[in-house]
Amino acid sequence: QVQLVESGGGLVQPGGSLRLSCAASGSRLVDNAIGWFRQAPGKEREGIACITSDGNADYADSVKGRFTISRDNATNTVYLQTPSLKHGDPAVYYCAAFFSKCGSGYRTWGRGTQVTVSS
Repeated sequence: QVQLVESGGGLVQPGGSLRLSCAASGSRLVDNAIGWFRQAPGKEREGIACITSDGNADYADSVKGRFTISRDNATNTVYLQTPSLKHGDPAVYYCAAFFSKCGSGYRTWGRGTQVTVSS
């Protein structure tokens, strides 16, 4: 049974940056696309980035050009670099493994890591 654990969230000032990690255990995910999502209070969950098994990335317009998703198959970890954080970014950030490609069925979800932006 694969498990995902997110980490790296926290409190930053506007313009600050964080690197979020999504570590998998219980199974290797080299053949699975991994997505990052976020959900702010009172809002629907938003898919923001996805990386395929061979490293191709896709982004939502809200973060395109700002966030970067990457993966290290040797350590079974996916990262989300979040520079230039602004007031629209605070949310709980989740990662999820797809069964195969981005947008296919979800294999499993992590529990999330909180990102707060405040001066």
